[in-house]
Amino acid sequence: MDFLKYAKENEKEFFEDLDTLVRIESTRDLSTKEKNAPFGKGPRKALDAMLHMAERDGFRTEDVDGYAGIVTYGDQPETLGILGHLDIVPIGQDWTKEPLKVTLNDGYAFGRGVLDDKGPALAAYYALKIIKEHNVPLKKRIMLITGCDEESGMECMKYYKEHAEIPQMGFVPDANFPVIYGEKGGAHVSLHSSDHTVIKKLDAGERPNIVIGKADCYVETISEEQKKLFDFFCRTNDVKGTCEKTDEGICLHIDGTFAHAAMPYDGVNAALLLLNFVGSAYNDPLAADLYSMLKDWQGKPVHINKEGAYMGFLTMSTGIVRMSHEHTDILIDIRYPNDMDAKEIMEGFDQACAEKKSNIHATLDSDSAPLFVDPDSKLVTELMNVYRKHTKDDFSCAMTIGGGTYARIFDNFVSFGPELPNEEKTTDQFVGGPHQRDEGVKIDDLMQAIAIYADAIVALAG
Repeated sequence: MDFLKYAKENEKEFFEDLDTLVRIESTRDLSTKEKNAPFGKGPRKALDAMLHMAERDGFRTEDVDGYAGIVTYGDQPETLGILGHLDIVPIGQDWTKEPLKVTLNDGYAFGRGVLDDKGPALAAYYALKIIKEHNVPLKKRIMLITGCDEESGMECMKYYKEHAEIPQMGFVPDANFPVIYGEKGGAHVSLHSSDHTVIKKLDAGERPNIVIGKADCYVETISEEQKKLFDFFCRTNDVKGTCEKTDEGICLHIDGTFAHAAMPYDGVNAALLLLNFVGSAYNDPLAADLYSMLKDWQGKPVHINKEGAYMGFLTMSTGIVRMSHEHTDILIDIRYPNDMDAKEIMEGFDQACAEKKSNIHATLDSDSAPLFVDPDSKLVTELMNVYRKHTKDDFSCAMTIGGGTYARIFDNFVSFGPELPNEEKTTDQFVGGPHQRDEGVKIDDLMQAIAIYADAIVALAG
């Protein structure tokens, strides 16, 4: 079947449905948590919208207590699962497009979630919808599962595992093509200190999986010489900064660059720059020690740098900083290869803390072991064949990534698309990636993803 032809025939309806989902600000908000809405009203509303679409199109649906939804096709005992998520990271700042609607412009779709992950999840749904409408015979029951808390720890899928049926195998449309057979482990490490600092308040970062793109640091005083140093510091680091007197004190502000924590090298961490400046210009031991520990995205100063045989370099990103005169808490996002474990990471942090004059101690807040599926397995090779059939790309190979997806929650799952390798940009506009401003995706890529997912379902379940 020409699935790409059918995908394009459904393009208008697809983007109408995607707009419905994108208009919902489905960030985790526990202040609006209630029964059957464990992550707040936004994720609950997005789940309702997704299930309503499936019911409209004649699918069976199930609401797993607001943690996730299941769209089912078929009655066979064997199962194939597809896992997507409907929650989003906070919108952030500096958008040039409206973040809570789908904007189609110059061949691209823009809006928070069009790429991560409402667009790809809906592409998988439309693939299943096309299969249903054309009565394509399958030997397995298809379970399209959409969760509501992927961006904040995957509590939704952990709950799902305990309360609902687990598919026997499947894929996750929330990463890259060709096939992602391995994902780095994910650890959250916190640093704590009660040492005095001249910092009156530094409250930066919204989520641990986002590089801090903007930060404000309040101090009691600043001299004319320190003002000049701050201006020089910002210019030498090629960032914009301001120094203003406010009711809370002197506010030092820096604009860095937001990025996904799995790629901290794509961002500029504004909070770390402020620690560097305060540590040097104010001769502040705690700020200086913290910066010296956290400045390197590969983790060299804390003795955790490692290049894995399959997964490449460990990455380290400071995601949340909360500081006052006598209290410091910092949360660090670490993605590590399967050549090491959380015990080795904590040993490195403990050693680094002991080397500093400041009293800093580290704790392991959470750990998710790496995902690794045999790259020669039938699941990986079948999906690779489907990808090559549609793209004619015989060069790119199955790969591993630093990002974490639902694939790590279930056995025999891999990530599969939608981002293409070596994608060429075809617009002069800025097109943001996941967790960035002006998040966007090429319209043709989403249509192609629908076709690839439809063929993948047939290959694995036909």
